[in-house]
Amino acid sequence: MNTNTTPDLDQLDDAVAAAAFRRLVRHLQHRHDAQNIELMGLAGFCRNCLADWIRDAGFEGDKAAARELIHGMPQEEWKATRQTPATPEQLAAMEASIARNKTD
Repeated sequence: MNTNTTPDLDQLDDAVAAAAFRRLVRHLQHRHDAQNIELMGLAGFCRNCLADWIRDAGFEGDKAAARELIHGMPQEEWKATRQTPATPEQLAAMEASIARNKTD
């Protein structure tokens, strides 16, 4: 069963889904202590993935604009002020987690 296209989820009102998405993005903007590498290691996605997904969904901005929207600031500023160096353990967890992602 492909859990990415659950019929119940597809029936969710777009306004409700959009509100939940905005809440998620604002939460991640506030919780900059949750590093992208940790999100990737645990869940197989991060802020950059969300930026890619909004572009896939029709956002007309380029990659930099999408990442700025999700990060709440230009990505280079976010990296300089929020991102910490990844440890070998974090990188290994990320690789293992990404391997579990389904490709559709």
